[in-house]
Amino acid sequence: MTCNWLRTAFLLGLLGSAAGSMTAHAETVVLRGGSLYASPDAAPLPDAVIVMTDGVISAVGKSGDVQVPSDARVIDCSGKTVVAGFWNSHVHFTQSSWHNAGAAPAAALTKHMQEMLTQWGFTTVWDLGSDPRDTLPLRQRIAANEVAGPNILMAGSIFPKDGHPAYLPADMQLPEASRPDEATQLARSYVDLKLDGVKLFTGVYKGNKPVVNMDPAIAKAAVDVAHAVAKPVFAHPQNKTGVETVITAGVDVLAHTVPSESAYTAEQLARFKAQGIALIPTLSLFTTVVLDPAVTNRLIATTVNQLKQFSENGGPVLFGTDVGFTTLYDTTQEYELMHRALSERQILASLTSNPAQYFKAAKKGRVEQGFDADVVVLDGDPLSDVHNLARVTYTIRAGHVIYQKP
Repeated sequence: MTCNWLRTAFLLGLLGSAAGSMTAHAETVVLRGGSLYASPDAAPLPDAVIVMTDGVISAVGKSGDVQVPSDARVIDCSGKTVVAGFWNSHVHFTQSSWHNAGAAPAAALTKHMQEMLTQWGFTTVWDLGSDPRDTLPLRQRIAANEVAGPNILMAGSIFPKDGHPAYLPADMQLPEASRPDEATQLARSYVDLKLDGVKLFTGVYKGNKPVVNMDPAIAKAAVDVAHAVAKPVFAHPQNKTGVETVITAGVDVLAHTVPSESAYTAEQLARFKAQGIALIPTLSLFTTVVLDPAVTNRLIATTVNQLKQFSENGGPVLFGTDVGFTTLYDTTQEYELMHRALSERQILASLTSNPAQYFKAAKKGRVEQGFDADVVVLDGDPLSDVHNLARVTYTIRAGHVIYQKP
């Protein structure tokens, strides 16, 4: 049965569509003097100029080759590095800071958004599970430039019967499906709500009880609804059975690596590649789940190995941290752990070109003329030191500065 909050959120989605179309007064912003990586595989362009007008990159080139409009806001990027805006493909807006986001003071929302996302360079995020009554108004206020934040894409969650995770409050109402027709109904309700995708809990952690896995037929029913309207499906697997359901049901994205399994099998890797399945590693998440350092080290070794297997198999890797569920806002550790398996360029791609390509955002992921003006200015070169990916000076979304380092 569809939850009451889902029906309420549907009304909010309909009523809020006009608010989401408002825009603030546009200005021309110019970044001048920095070194530019137009894409993760590009050579650096020194002393670059990037002109952004009406939310679009209107010119890119070397200083002296690009005309700077006289009324532009010019930001000196000397000694800095410019890259495309970052994606975090696994976040949650479930903390108390986001409650009543439609009416909460904009300054407070912007402040928490800065702490959690914008100071780390994120211009687009995938919310993989929150209360739409909060997140729909929040993204409408961001689109209207009332709140400084990233573009938010939202996925509606579906849990298996009796699949209430041990780490969520027992009284929290969750959308469960015990039959394929119930999964179909829930997925259709998310489509009607104008959400951007679906997330399936193909495996649920129950603490000291056995994992509850989703029946593949239930998962497939939800996938069929989402794919019929070209929306992606994410999955949270907890064990090998949950991973096999991802494959069988045709899910698009693994929302986590699976520390309970020693490695992906050769058969799984072959199916991942054949089906174009993507992976969000969320490696730093597994440093927060147990207190024993030895156990943590084993979890990290396992998940780093899975990331290495997946990448070497040619699968698309998407950056994500599960932030909002965790309070580990600083992205430094995630970059360090990913760097055990990936190069600096591969990590930059997981933040920029990979998600843009995978989610068919044709005008994102690169700093080129005609692309969306989603840009990050870093303190240093991320290809010489991966830590520089977390050292953000400016975050710019749609040509608006949404974070500036104090």
